[in-house]
Amino acid sequence: MMDLLAEFYPWTRALHIISVIAWMAGMLYLPRLYVYHSDTAVGSEQSETFKIMERRLLRGIINPAMVSSFLFGGLLLATPGIVDWASYWIWTKLAALFLMSGFHGSLSKWRKEFEQDKNTRSSKFYRYTNEIPTILMIVIVIMVVVKPF
Repeated sequence: MMDLLAEFYPWTRALHIISVIAWMAGMLYLPRLYVYHSDTAVGSEQSETFKIMERRLLRGIINPAMVSSFLFGGLLLATPGIVDWASYWIWTKLAALFLMSGFHGSLSKWRKEFEQDKNTRSSKFYRYTNEIPTILMIVIVIMVVVKPF
């Protein structure tokens, strides 16, 4: 099995990168939809359109991209010689990934609140939260590419 993982490492890495790009695209766009949605009247045609867009983005792109990111990322972690578990960069990266997953969960919760017309947060709140995945992405990329410690 380990020989097979090593043999397919370039493909696994490529599929992981593609999955992460798709996940991040959605994680950056969905809070922006919430910014605009929070400024619309409950029950309006525009609000109902946002509900459809948010549901499709989360279920059709963000969730599958997260699952495939974890799948291919897990295979990379299992590939011999790829990770030095004694290094701190991998633990920092995994901590940032844990936070990113939590943010994903928050986005899902907020979507349900919008779906039920129970959003209580302002567009300003969503503008600020829109920065969270960007910061986490920067940390993750630096840990994987630079491996500063």
